[in-house]
Amino acid sequence: MSQRFHLIVEFDGGAYVGWQRQDNGPAVQAALEQAAFAFSQEKVHVQGAGRTDAGVHARAMSAHVDFNKPCDANRVREALNALLRGHKIAVLAVSAVPDTFNARFSCLGRSYEYRILNRRPEPTFDRPYCWHVRGPLDHQAMQEAAQVLVGHHDFSAFRAAECQAASPIKTLDHLSVARSGDWVIVRSHAKSYIHNQVRNMVGSLVQVGLGKWTARDLETVLVGRNRQAAGPCAPAEGLFFWRAWYDEADGPGANPRFFDHPLSPDAAV
Repeated sequence: MSQRFHLIVEFDGGAYVGWQRQDNGPAVQAALEQAAFAFSQEKVHVQGAGRTDAGVHARAMSAHVDFNKPCDANRVREALNALLRGHKIAVLAVSAVPDTFNARFSCLGRSYEYRILNRRPEPTFDRPYCWHVRGPLDHQAMQEAAQVLVGHHDFSAFRAAECQAASPIKTLDHLSVARSGDWVIVRSHAKSYIHNQVRNMVGSLVQVGLGKWTARDLETVLVGRNRQAAGPCAPAEGLFFWRAWYDEADGPGANPRFFDHPLSPDAAV
């Protein structure tokens, strides 16, 4: 009888072509599956809560994997991390879960954080983990404009050309913009997203922050459903998959410190 485990995984997306296994380069999913095979001698499938593009990072990607032989959760974590040495991937936590749990389909919501370094000098330490915008950004105008996008909409204006989603209609539960010193942080929550939605929304919000657009302009873009009219796609390196959640009590609506603690290994149980 197989045992299912819930994994919380952190990774630096700059080293990978994305989460999903692909033929054109190393993927996070493939690295985890190779480590799991080396540990168990079983060919397994690691199912993630979502997909990330090349260059996008994760603070706490949720995933699950099944092993046929009996395993201790702590041993699974230690073995996978030992076998992942040399990769920019860490398994932060492992917990045994019922086989009814599915990292993707049991998920109630997914949260992202986008980081903009807003100053004139070039970044030194943070270059791989942010979008550097030199011009001053009005984060309050960005926050006001962001509320235009919250709700149930056709997000065609923020959809990648290669998006394979059946529909561009999604419900965005939360979108906020805040400043902390030189950092402008954009945070979003939704059950699901279309391809490049967050990065395309951030690119348009920066147009507002630079004073090139108003909130009304952003609304016109949303209603117009024309990707060519929207702002640029923000660089992948600024985007972090923050958390997936499986219990409303653990979600951003109930947990005021949701973004302080990306690691919640028991959220799936």
